[in-house]
Amino acid sequence: MTDLGPVAWPPAPIRTERLVLRESEARDRAAFIELFASSDVHTYLGGPRPRDELEREVPEIPGRRPGFFVIDLDGAMIGQITLTKDTGHLRQAAGKAELGYLFLPETWGRGYAAEACAAALGWFTDALPGKPVVLATQTANVRSMRLAAKLGFIEVERFEAYGAEQWFGMWSPVALSE
Repeated sequence: MTDLGPVAWPPAPIRTERLVLRESEARDRAAFIELFASSDVHTYLGGPRPRDELEREVPEIPGRRPGFFVIDLDGAMIGQITLTKDTGHLRQAAGKAELGYLFLPETWGRGYAAEACAAALGWFTDALPGKPVVLATQTANVRSMRLAAKLGFIEVERFEAYGAEQWFGMWSPVALSE
């Protein structure tokens, strides 16, 4: 279940200084395939999927669901952000909104992920006031760990899953405003 609850979807596009967070469109399909076929992107996510498999399976308009944002830079998709609830993959996330993000490697290191995730968290705070958001990443994923800290996620625990040490953190708009 990925339902965030009583949230109007899709929201109007969210504009930041350089980016637009918007609903997926058919023109994004090629970027989705590139994202999921990238060995760099999926180093800490179980490895990439075969491109030919993705070509067959990715729908004409991928990612059309509540909590799913395409990250658009100058009219092109460069990544995605998801805010999902109770995906069942981690007991720690059960019943909570979880932040996920993937960006094309050529965009890494430019602050796009921090800018887009901050905007998504801002939207979430307005849509569901007072609700915390969780995030899990492998401790070996140094970039993701730095992003989590920059966004204000606080470590709750570390645990072993998927054959690697995982970091689990929580972000709360209430804690940030105090």
